Amino acid sequence: MRHIRSFVMRTGRMTPAQQRAFDTHWACYGIAYTGTIQNFTAHFGRSAPLVLEIGFGNGEALLWASKHDPVRNYLGIEVHSPGIGRLMNALAVEHRNNVRLYHHDAMDVLEHEIAPASLAEARIWFPDPWHKKRHHKRRMVQPSFISKLAARTIPGGLLHLATDWQPYAEHMLAVMESATEWCNATAPGQYTQRPDWRIITHFERRGLKRGHGVWDLLYYRRHATSGHILP
Repeated sequence: MRHIRSFVMRTGRMTPAQQRAFDTHWACYGIAYTGTIQNFTAHFGRSAPLVLEIGFGNGEALLWASKHDPVRNYLGIEVHSPGIGRLMNALAVEHRNNVRLYHHDAMDVLEHEIAPASLAEARIWFPDPWHKKRHHKRRMVQPSFISKLAARTIPGGLLHLATDWQPYAEHMLAVMESATEWCNATAPGQYTQRPDWRIITHFERRGLKRGHGVWDLLYYRRHATSGHILP
C-alpha cells in the first residue's frame, strides 16, 4: 500500500520564466526519480558531505546555504513546480554547482534513492503542520519516518527541524525524544535557539511580524552500536 502523503499536490501557476527553467536548467540541476539507489558523487561531479533539505519551498534558504557553504553538496526535494523553477533560475544566475534537486515525493526518494549512511545532515523546515486532528496522520515527522531518516544519516550527522506551529513543535519534540537513534543536541526535552545557518526567510519574517513563534530542534545521529555520538 502506498504511504499516506504529507502534502497535497497544488497545480500552482507557473510563470514563463519558471517554465523555461525546467526546459533550460533541469538537465543541470535535476535528478529524475528512478526508484533505485543513486550515486550522488557522480551527480555532483565530486565527493563531499551531503546535506538534504526536504520541502525547500521557493528555495531561498537552499540558495543561501549553497553560496555560504560551498564545500558541501546540497540535495533538495520539493513537489511544487513553481518553487523548483524559481530556485533553478537563481542557481543558474549565481553559477552554483553544489545543488541538485528532486521534483518528487520525499518519502519515495528517501526510501528508494538514498543509500544508508549517505547524509551528513537533513533539514525539514516548516513542513505542513496539518492542523486538524484528523489530518495529524499526514504529518511528515512520525516515528517510522524519523527511523528511516536515521538509517540514511551517518553517525554524528545532524537532523534540524523547525516549525512555526506550536502543537506541531510539541509533536516533533515528543517523536524525537522517543527515537533511540537520535540525541538532542541541546539537552533532553529542549528546543534550541535558531542556528546561524537557518536564515530567516521572507515567509518567516512575515509570520514573526504577526506574532508567530518559531521552534527549532537539533538532533545528532547516535552510533548504531554503542549509542554514543561520534566526535
